[in-house]
Amino acid sequence: MAASDRMMLGPLVGSIDQGTSSTRFLVFNAKTSELLSHHQVEIMQKFPKEGWVEQDPKEILSSVHECVEKTCEKLQQLNIDITNIKAIGVSNQRETTVVWDKTTGEPLYNAIVYILLCGKSYLISQLVLWLDLRTQATVERLLKKIPGKNKSFFKFRTGLPLSTYFSAVKLRWLLDNVEEIKQAVGDGRAMFGTIDSWLIWSLTGGKNGGVHCTDVTNATQFFNNTLSDLALTTYIYKLFCIVFRFFDIPMEILPKVRSSSEIYGLMKSGALTGVPISGCLGDQSAALVGQMCFQDGQAKNTYGTGCFLLCNTGQKGSVAIAGAVVRWLRDNLGILKTSQEVEKLAAEVGTSYGCYFVPAFSGLYAPYWEPSARGIICGLTQFTNKNHIAFAALEAVCFQTRELLDAINKDCGVPLNQLQVDGGMTNNKVLMQLQSDILCIPVVKPSMPETTALGAAMAAGAAEGVGIWSLNPGDLTAVTCERFEPQINPEESEFRFARWKKAVMKSMDWVTSDISSNGKPEIDASQVLVISLLT
Repeated sequence: MAASDRMMLGPLVGSIDQGTSSTRFLVFNAKTSELLSHHQVEIMQKFPKEGWVEQDPKEILSSVHECVEKTCEKLQQLNIDITNIKAIGVSNQRETTVVWDKTTGEPLYNAIVYILLCGKSYLISQLVLWLDLRTQATVERLLKKIPGKNKSFFKFRTGLPLSTYFSAVKLRWLLDNVEEIKQAVGDGRAMFGTIDSWLIWSLTGGKNGGVHCTDVTNATQFFNNTLSDLALTTYIYKLFCIVFRFFDIPMEILPKVRSSSEIYGLMKSGALTGVPISGCLGDQSAALVGQMCFQDGQAKNTYGTGCFLLCNTGQKGSVAIAGAVVRWLRDNLGILKTSQEVEKLAAEVGTSYGCYFVPAFSGLYAPYWEPSARGIICGLTQFTNKNHIAFAALEAVCFQTRELLDAINKDCGVPLNQLQVDGGMTNNKVLMQLQSDILCIPVVKPSMPETTALGAAMAAGAAEGVGIWSLNPGDLTAVTCERFEPQINPEESEFRFARWKKAVMKSMDWVTSDISSNGKPEIDASQVLVISLLT
């Protein structure tokens, strides 16, 4: 790139995009929204027990450092001056829970995996991932504190019922089961946070003055955009107090709730030392910003490990399994060699041949919130083959999105006339056409797919004290899109959706939460058969 071109770039903004399966660092031009360079590192997931999912928080932090350094090297190779990077935003997997020691900077959760290095045994500390199911017994115990064991007790305050999904339940489990954490809390050494808190604290100094904070989108599922930033953060802090007192969690270990766009602190090491971290959004909220859904009633759906539908009114629905079902077909059943092959298999048949797949591997999330559900494949005949199952897996993602959209339309009272989409699975054209057919509305995919990272960058660049990215609608760069229109009639769509809902009903009540004398959930023989077949 010529020196004159380099001068025309203007201010740049970096974005840390930390997801369930990988970490990335991306750099955007603040004037044009153009993605200039990025680097990605895969993150390992571990499954030490049935229903348990974990990751190493130190590996996540290390991956962020690596991505930042590698991206800066790539920019320099393009003759782009990295001193033009004026701010950094953070988007992250939400609900994934970390507890660490503020005096040492080390995660506190007991080692699950040991590795041998230079003749010594090293502990790899773990965090509790959002898909993890170990907290079901904790949920059942907490329900006993509520009159009538009403799961919707918190719904009028937080918008969602009590579930294994949320961080507070995972933190309660850690306090009950990990002695090191209990002791650290008693000693005043413990800090709690989701991934954004862990990263911001570590990157702004860690044990040497790191900033312990989170933003409103990570702090709670409830969001009221009619409140000012100050009123919102004050409300959410009061909400924290109410919820965490119920869970008997000490407030002093919690991060301070901040707005999603302000300077939290400065990078303390690496190629971008001194650059402010000034944007923070949970990944799905970041994608809503990156999709520029700033008008009432606009919504987007992200197709990643899970599936997440957000509307700018603040209503949100979460589907636990989306892209994860494709990985399950590949890794567990072996009917795919690569995740991309699912599109080819599904396209070859163009139908599920009456086969329906409910991928409730971690129970059912919105709108059911039913942790006892487990995955099922039904409607099988002697003609069913792997192509039909692949098609049914893609349909399952679309049916789950339809259920979320129906719930949001009911709450908002204004039917959506199109759905904006992003995430890795949107590269699958069969899936996108299926989604349009099942919703009976157009599906719109932006040509620039990195909307989650873009949203975090926009928040960072727009922060007071940075001020290099305008969020005024008239200043935003127009985005080119690919559009998918419905190709089946509404009657056929409704018929297939009704059959799907029948399959969902069959998936429920597979697992009991009763605890036997050995401390493990009791599962009867028929449940063992189904679970062993599907996991």
